[in-house]
Amino acid sequence: MDSGETVRITHVGGPTALIEVGGWRLLTDPTFDPAGRRYFFGWGTSSRKLTGPAIAPGELGQIDAVLLSHDHHDDNLDAAGRALLPSAGTVVTTAAGARRLDGQVGATRGLEPWATTRLEGDGRLPIEITATPCRHGPPLSRPIVGDVVGFALRWAGQRDGALWITGDTVLCDGVLEVPRRIDVGTALVHLGGVRFPISGPLRYTLSAEEAVELCQLADPRTIVPIHYEGWKHFREGRAEAEAAFAHAPQLAPRVKWLPIGSPVELAV
Repeated sequence: MDSGETVRITHVGGPTALIEVGGWRLLTDPTFDPAGRRYFFGWGTSSRKLTGPAIAPGELGQIDAVLLSHDHHDDNLDAAGRALLPSAGTVVTTAAGARRLDGQVGATRGLEPWATTRLEGDGRLPIEITATPCRHGPPLSRPIVGDVVGFALRWAGQRDGALWITGDTVLCDGVLEVPRRIDVGTALVHLGGVRFPISGPLRYTLSAEEAVELCQLADPRTIVPIHYEGWKHFREGRAEAEAAFAHAPQLAPRVKWLPIGSPVELAV
């Protein structure tokens, strides 16, 4: 595999993906609990996990770094995922999350939006990681939902731009700023259109239509939907996303649905 031009991604389920590139093995938002349990997110919100991971933590092999969009919601970091963190080389997350995880994991790097860190290692391709803005709910919800970031990964040899993991977000000024500041080649887009009964029509992650609007602006070569299945609080799944992208003929051929549990190589 030419690590400068291709990347291998394994969608484990939910927001969890294994990204292999340039000698690195990176894991996003570790969620490995079995299905069935109900989780409480605070302020009267909760959800039940409907699907377990396609790969068990012990089957992953060594993880060099975890890209953790946020640590305080169990659909992005559950108990089994949290147990994995100490064995990972580095955890890159929000500044607030790094403070909460301090002393629980080996090396933690906390990033505010637009801050950058760098992964370097002998014989490996250096990777620059930029934290990108998210808003995980309606306006003024940050004190309730907490801090969340996405991640833009850049390395030498990328043909079309950064690998961008949006993180859990709605369409807001911060996330719309990303395509204006970063050339995006591949986008891992968190979907789901999350809503909760207690807050009615208010949305906490991208709807399919919002994802289309964001991708029209970012213009990525490849669009990889994730975090759209496996939880009861998701209001939109693959069918809704496929329908929305079908109405954007310039984007529809770029959407790549990864088979859950199987590695796929993508040109980046």
